[in-house]
Order: sequence, then structure tokens, then C-alpha cells
Amino acid sequence: MAAAAAVPGPGGLRVGCIGAGKMARGVLGGLIQSGKVPVQNITVSAPSDHNLQHFRDRGCNTTHSNISVLYQCDVILLATKPHVIPQVLVEVTSAVTADHVIVSMAAGVSLHTLEKLVPSGARLLRMCPNLPCVIQEGSVVFSRGSCAGQEEADMLRDLLSECGVCEEVPEPYIDIHTGISGSGVAYVYLFAEALVDGAVKMGMPSAVATRIAAQTLLGAGKMILETGEHPAKLRSDVCTPGGTTIHALHELEKGGLRATVINAVEAATTRARELDKR
Repeated sequence: MAAAAAVPGPGGLRVGCIGAGKMARGVLGGLIQSGKVPVQNITVSAPSDHNLQHFRDRGCNTTHSNISVLYQCDVILLATKPHVIPQVLVEVTSAVTADHVIVSMAAGVSLHTLEKLVPSGARLLRMCPNLPCVIQEGSVVFSRGSCAGQEEADMLRDLLSECGVCEEVPEPYIDIHTGISGSGVAYVYLFAEALVDGAVKMGMPSAVATRIAAQTLLGAGKMILETGEHPAKLRSDVCTPGGTTIHALHELEKGGLRATVINAVEAATTRARELDKR
């Protein structure tokens, strides 16, 4: 490894992010909103000024040089597209030190693959966030590489604790998290859109229906988290004999909603696993 090590400065931990797309916005947005890392301690690199402008507007440091992020920061987030990861790591590997903590957000790129691309002994973690991290209501799972220990896990969990739910899991669960949560946000938006369309069909204005649908989804999710009940139990609690809900659920079952959602999670998980084999 390079001799010069990145160490926390007097202003605290310095976080760098290579990549400035939606996932970078989500995770860094959560860090900024939570106050865990001051904006002046965040450096973001990307080839496009258009993507970097968002972070400049928030007060972050920006650069077109990926390797300069390593020189300036302690924790390095890799937020590029999966197929770009090898190129990026080859570019910056000479600047990786024993004091860096490297955290990949690239879908489908395993820790085994990452560890082949960085110097021996590098402290690596792999995480999977979802977009609502930007409003501190996200879901994040992470796993440690072979040289990352409890200290690194605790540090990452602390950094991301205000982004929403954050859990350490065995690495095979990460691709499943992609299927259920990373991609799952889009399934929920599609369902919300369908709820709104149904209400509009029955005569409710779209703006009113949108607010009600969003609150319905938010409330349902919070009840699962706060009660600890299985979704099937909560669903049953809403149903009364011969009532409106059981009639509606019958239509959803006839339409194959349950099987379709299961298939969607499987498809996204399988695709995430395929990405590491390319």
C-alpha cells in the first residue's frame, strides 16, 4: 500500500464519494441532513459537471479527479455503475492506504471481486442503500470484507444510522435486499400510482388521492416496524367478514398480485447476482 495514510483531520471524519448519481445523492443527502458529517468534510468526484453541481449547491467539495478523493478523505464511497468499478479501482489503487475504509454501493459487485482489485489488506465493506435515504427513511444493509472488523462495521452503521434502517447482514442477503428494497421502492411507487388511478376513476381529484395513497403506504409501513407483527397478521386485522377489504383483496389475488411481486423480487435479485459474473 501507499505510505501516506489518510487520517481524520481536526474537523472530524472526511467522507469521499466517487460517483455523483442518485445513490450518491441519497446516501450523502442522509449524512448531510443528519449532521453526521459536515458538508465541508465531503468530497465528491464525477466526470460530469452537471451531476457535481447538486453537491456544490449543498456546500460539498467537488472534483473530476477520483484519486484526489483518496488523498483528501478517510471513508471512500464507491457509487459508480457496476461495470465502471474495475476501472475506478485500478485508477486509484496506488493511493489506497491502510487507514482508508472503502465502501462499495455498486449493485452485484461482490466483496471477493472488490478485494482482487485493491491492495492486500484494504478495509472493504459492501453496502446496498435505497433512494429514500435522502429523506432519512431509507433501508441499508452492509457486509464486511475479510480485512474489515467490528470497528469499521460500527463506524459505517453510525454514519448511516440517520438514513433509516441499517443492518449488517451476510453478503448473500445484499442481492436480496436489492430485490426487495433497492428496486422495491419502484414497485411501491407503481402500486401507489395504481391506487391513485383507482381513486381518480371513482371520482377523487388526483392531488387528493396522491396524498392519501402516500400516507396510506407510510402508515402501513410504520405499523409493521412499530408493532413487529407479520404483514399477514396486520392484513387480517383490517378484514371484517363480508366487508370492503376482503372483497378488494379477492380482486388482488385474482390479478396475481402476490405471485407477481414475488416474481419481481426474484427477478431483481437474480439480475443483481448476474452483474458480478460479467
